[in-house]
Amino acid sequence: MSDKKKTEKKGEAESMKPPHDGEVRRDAKEVMGAEKHWKLKGHEGAPKASKEPKEPKKKYKYLDELVRLQFELIKLQEWVRVQGLKVCVLFEGRDAAGKGGVIKRITQRLNPRVCRVVALPAPNDRERTQWYFQRYITRLPAGGEIVLFDRSWYNRAGVERVMGFCTDEQVEAFFGTVPEFEKMLVRAGIQLVKYWFSISDEEQEARFLGRIHDPLKQWKLSPMDLESRRRWELYTKAKEEMLARTHTPESPWWVVPADDKKKARLNCIHHLLSLIPYHEVERPAITLPERIRHEGYRRHQVPG
Repeated sequence: MSDKKKTEKKGEAESMKPPHDGEVRRDAKEVMGAEKHWKLKGHEGAPKASKEPKEPKKKYKYLDELVRLQFELIKLQEWVRVQGLKVCVLFEGRDAAGKGGVIKRITQRLNPRVCRVVALPAPNDRERTQWYFQRYITRLPAGGEIVLFDRSWYNRAGVERVMGFCTDEQVEAFFGTVPEFEKMLVRAGIQLVKYWFSISDEEQEARFLGRIHDPLKQWKLSPMDLESRRRWELYTKAKEEMLARTHTPESPWWVVPADDKKKARLNCIHHLLSLIPYHEVERPAITLPERIRHEGYRRHQVPG
């Protein structure tokens, strides 16, 4: 085949690709790459037990570090389960800040019966008449559980306040109540961790434009997201007051710079591991038992 025909064929193939095909492929490669790393590092190749997670190297490959941290998350999960700990992690931030991405990487290898995600929709008519914190309380962790809130009760200090879904009196009541509410959780034995994912004006605009033009991501956009873009400055003021008034010794805020998605994911996971002292739980050796066989047994075909 001549070079000219090869070029024409390549051009036709490129034109047939859906929009943002490159980004989809990169995401798929990340998943496949992580799978490959897990197979290579499994069993004898797994990282050795350590009392504390190691500091990341100055130069490292993203997948290498992600897989290493996921091994540590499994150790943390088993420690939480065996010790009966209660861990509650809040992920807050502007729209498109990357909260969902880091939650996916945390839960990717964990047992959903131990680590679960809570992402509540807008309150219904009945919930609007309840005590504000009531619908969140039922989702809090029991012993041996990790709960990740993809947005939490801080909706009142953010989206509800900026969009006018609550009154100024309700906002003030929230600020007066939430420190005591969180102290109660801590006294009840819940380890509460609060993360704010911070992105720049320019980065949020780029991510919104990516969602608008990418049919695979358009479902992520809502009228509320678009309106939040218009009210950037109001969100900034609300965020600054929220952090100032709800940052307490019992439940401090941790800010994650999130313009670089990959660094934000690694930094957040590494920091979470550093907050909870854990040790690797020794597992008993497992031997696969022999299957009992009977002479008269015949496996029947599945009926059409």
